[in-house]
Amino acid sequence: MIGLSSSAPRSRAQRLAILGVAVLVMGCGAGGVAETAVESVPPTIAPGAPPTSGDPTTAPPAEPSSIPATVTTSTTTAITAAPTTRVLTTTTVPTTTLPDGVTPSPDWLGTRVLPVDDNGLGEVQPTPPELQDRRFITEDFLPPPPDDTFVSSIDEVPADVLERSTWVEGCPVSVGDLAYVTVSFYGFDGRFHTGELLVAASVAEDVVSVFERLHDARFPIEEIRVASLEDLDAPPTGDGNTTAAFVCRPVVGQDSGFSQHALGTAVDINPFHNPYVKEEVVIPELASAYLDRDRDLPGMIEPGDAATDAFSAIGWTWGGDWNTLKDYQHFSLSGG
Repeated sequence: MIGLSSSAPRSRAQRLAILGVAVLVMGCGAGGVAETAVESVPPTIAPGAPPTSGDPTTAPPAEPSSIPATVTTSTTTAITAAPTTRVLTTTTVPTTTLPDGVTPSPDWLGTRVLPVDDNGLGEVQPTPPELQDRRFITEDFLPPPPDDTFVSSIDEVPADVLERSTWVEGCPVSVGDLAYVTVSFYGFDGRFHTGELLVAASVAEDVVSVFERLHDARFPIEEIRVASLEDLDAPPTGDGNTTAAFVCRPVVGQDSGFSQHALGTAVDINPFHNPYVKEEVVIPELASAYLDRDRDLPGMIEPGDAATDAFSAIGWTWGGDWNTLKDYQHFSLSGG
């Protein structure tokens, strides 16, 4: 398990906008040319700019000509402007029906700091009602894929990604031995999103193959994001649910010795749905409701499901099979 102490700050829901667009159709008199304008956005005219020539009520008077003219007859003709017709139409942005039980995340998520015990871990508390069957809308921080086709990439670690990651001098893996991976994934909201991971370059293709299988199986994931030092150092709120791989930190509960995450050879999937438990320790600390593995809720990992089969196919082992403790979120190359 990664052991991130809190959720990353984010807005609590995606807003589905309903946009009304008003179309103004203007007759142009004898010319018969129609113009359209968006009614809610009036045109901006620079100070001193001449008015529009098509508006007979605001056109400036003609300047006197310097050339005299001889007129034998004079006729005054009344010019009547064509009537203005306003046609109001409404455009509705199509919305996607959310699966049953899917909601925005509560506003307090990631903000309620827990008391800390002598080991620096947060106090285990009952799971709040809003989190007992956790199915939240995913907010996109990377552009989503164009359709439901699996999309991935493997690249060297960009400088800006490295800067916001947990990598520091002294980590047991060099920057050159890491890869920056992006994968599309299926969210609890029934939509496809793009996630990012740092992994050991040597296992990057295998990890991508796992997420392709999860994508094709429509296994729901809430968020896939590179962990930051701020995540690692934040006080515990016990409600984080970030799927991640590389995190440069010691083994949970120890002051020395790096975890497999620090090598980029471990991945945690939906930590809140699949908590770490050892005796009285539960991480995330509010995830006790998910210790009942018979609940069979979306996002939970079970023996023989899409997640365990996909990681088994690349030779990785699952923390849910361990004896002295259970780390249901955790898959690793070495079994540690």
